Amino acid sequence: MNSAIPYAQALTNLTAHAQPPLRPAELSRSALLAQYHPDSDANASTLLQIGPSRGQACHPQLAALLQSNALIDGFDLAGAEQRSTDVLVIGGGGAGAAAALTAARSGAQVMLASKLRLGDSNTVMAEGGIQAALAASDSPQQHFDDAMRGGHQCANPQLLAQMASDAPGVIRWLIELGMHFDLEDPLSDGGKLRYKQAGGCSQRRILCYRDYTGLEMMRVLRETVELDPAISLLNRCPVVELLSHEDGSCAGAVLYDLEYQRFMVVSARQTILATGGCGRLHLQGFPTSNHYGATADGLVLAYRLGAGLRDMDAFQYHPTGVAWPQRLRGGLISEAARSGGALLVNGLGERFIEELAPRDVVSAAILRECAAGRGIERNGQLGVFLDTRALGPELAQRLPALQHLADKCGIDPSREPMLIYPTLHYQNGGVVIDGNGQTEVPGLLCAGEITGGIHGRNRLMGNALLDILAFGRRAGRQAARLAQAARHKSSLPPLRGGIEHVYRWQRQLALAGLDASVQAPLLYPGQARLALHRPTGTRAQEK
Repeated sequence: MNSAIPYAQALTNLTAHAQPPLRPAELSRSALLAQYHPDSDANASTLLQIGPSRGQACHPQLAALLQSNALIDGFDLAGAEQRSTDVLVIGGGGAGAAAALTAARSGAQVMLASKLRLGDSNTVMAEGGIQAALAASDSPQQHFDDAMRGGHQCANPQLLAQMASDAPGVIRWLIELGMHFDLEDPLSDGGKLRYKQAGGCSQRRILCYRDYTGLEMMRVLRETVELDPAISLLNRCPVVELLSHEDGSCAGAVLYDLEYQRFMVVSARQTILATGGCGRLHLQGFPTSNHYGATADGLVLAYRLGAGLRDMDAFQYHPTGVAWPQRLRGGLISEAARSGGALLVNGLGERFIEELAPRDVVSAAILRECAAGRGIERNGQLGVFLDTRALGPELAQRLPALQHLADKCGIDPSREPMLIYPTLHYQNGGVVIDGNGQTEVPGLLCAGEITGGIHGRNRLMGNALLDILAFGRRAGRQAARLAQAARHKSSLPPLRGGIEHVYRWQRQLALAGLDASVQAPLLYPGQARLALHRPTGTRAQEK
């Protein structure tokens, strides 16, 4: 461990200041990122050797999965349960739910398959809120400008403009579904929406429900999906491979039914991947705020089928992950705390960065303080203080999720600071899509964190929840349109597919001299391969 200031001494230094002084900036923001952000580490990037994005930079751990062999290699799928649908949505978080609902309401028959259960995703863990330019002083153009600047001018302008423009409609849709938002006057029948400030934003445009916005969002999405008769829901059925037609287009997917321990082959006219990110890979050895299923499954499968990727060396490390106690390491403390007035303080009792600077800048500044010996050590854990004392006794009412987390840490946040350290939070890059979520592979669409280009190389608070709904709805609408058009084409291939693309991929592995014994997707952290079992029955349709 780097030298650090003991916790007791750091507390003394903190209490010596009525208002901690702001340490003078030692580096420009660009130099700070270049020296201290984890993406800048010499071991954080390699080049892909095969596939449609060959030659692009990618994190080595992720590259090993992207260039792996299929999980079902050698398995006979002839006896697997066979199903078919217009639109197959893979992923049970906010993007998948939004895509399924929109496709169903556009006239398609939809099947939604989730690795865990509907709603078990990063969506429910999103606390801070959702961005939408609704205030009279705000505009989608300002929203676009803030996000483009925050992403270091690397976002796809078309995609980002669509997201910012879609935001008002997304909020109306959520309210129509029954979602609650914080109001300026909760007791008034016509109470106005309350806006919060987010790091890197020129306007207060965050809408939230206390500090568990994602949980409230997923509540209404889950209820609406479960009540829609046009959506067949398959819980605990992770995807293990995509299906392809002879022309290389996507034809559906192979699922693995964990309840009956058997494969299920689902033919689909259109397939939407909404499988989230890769936080559970613990890139660079960092803790993560991500849920158990975030193992890059969709990325691996889309790339193997031929979809291009971008920015796979860019990841977001959220500044305020729990650093102590160790059992809760990586747990997320929402940016809402800093928006409400919480301060970042080093072991000398100094503020060292503007609390609402962009997340990558704040994370790099925390890592700099720790590297320079100004960090704080408590029982072997290193970090800096998040001083929440100024939030006052109403903290528990305003930020109940923070209060609950502090209770688990054994801390009273109105009287004692929390020890924090950056946590792996978000995958900035992903599958290349167009404005409707379509990939370079016909029949395959993507939505949510699996995609790339929307946020550039850094994402602002509140744009993830907007992204998953804006592009989830767009992908669902487009998939339904394409599926309905395909019903009437006599030239349409039969509604079935194979895994010929896997054999073509294996030839690429061999030619590149890559290890074909490595198999993916992982499905769950630490799991390398599923065992093939004989069928024990027929799964009843779930709702």
